[in-house]
Amino acid sequence: MAVVTMRELLESGVHFGHQTRRWNPKMKRFIFTERNGIYIIDLLQSLSYIDRAYEFVKETVAHGGSIMFVGTKKQAQEAIAEQATRVGMPYVNQRWLGGMLTNFSTVYKRLQRLKELEAIDFEDVAASGLTKKELLVLSREKTKLEKTLGGIREMSKVPSAVWIVDTKKEHIAVGEARKLHIPVVAILDTNCDPDEVDYKIPGNDDAIRSVTLLTRVIADAVAEGLIARSGAATGDSKPGEKAAAEPLAEWERDLLEGEKKADDAEAPAADAAVEAPAAEAVEAVEAPAADAEQA
Repeated sequence: MAVVTMRELLESGVHFGHQTRRWNPKMKRFIFTERNGIYIIDLLQSLSYIDRAYEFVKETVAHGGSIMFVGTKKQAQEAIAEQATRVGMPYVNQRWLGGMLTNFSTVYKRLQRLKELEAIDFEDVAASGLTKKELLVLSREKTKLEKTLGGIREMSKVPSAVWIVDTKKEHIAVGEARKLHIPVVAILDTNCDPDEVDYKIPGNDDAIRSVTLLTRVIADAVAEGLIARSGAATGDSKPGEKAAAEPLAEWERDLLEGEKKADDAEAPAADAAVEAPAAEAVEAVEAPAADAEQA
């Protein structure tokens, strides 16, 4: 079954590129034609590249990796936060702080500071042992940290790969990932440089529907990888093998339980469908035998 259909890509406007005067010649091989001054992206190639990216993300997560979702432009902010949260992955949808990957040790200290501030009850002035003014300053610090680092609150190490919407806008993130040899999975619009991306998806990185669709596809790949990871951890692997996965989070268990309930609901129907023909076959065999005895 295809990860996404051609119709879905067309309806979401994934095929619309930039104006012909705003393009990167390296993207020529991904362009199908030009219409009314706009480049049209070859969706047949997009489908093929989507499958490759999907498989890479799924396998990365299945082997214990994590994917960071990055998209700070307005069209991407909601989709990035929603889909990353759905599968429990870190995300950046406000402002990329320089050094978020290359200087993660410092960023990690700020994350610890954020958790310290979150433990403070700002409503209980007496118990805090601080003045109202001091609490106000700390509250503002907490708000600022939540805005910039809230999406990576639970991140304890650099990700295994990054999903990026608009590599031109997020050029700092792309540069840091490449410096650390972290694979980059990204949407490539007609003004982007394909050489910067390891797993490219030619498509529209400006339309909300296009960004939402492609980000959902990557999140689906993460979800499938998590299910495969949990299967290895819960007994599908051979006895004595060491599970490569980390302990499952609560949201991961909920995801798996949903899959299991769906499978359990389908099983009785399938068994009934198998038993009915089997019963008919038994009756067909017994009937001639009974006739022979009467004769």
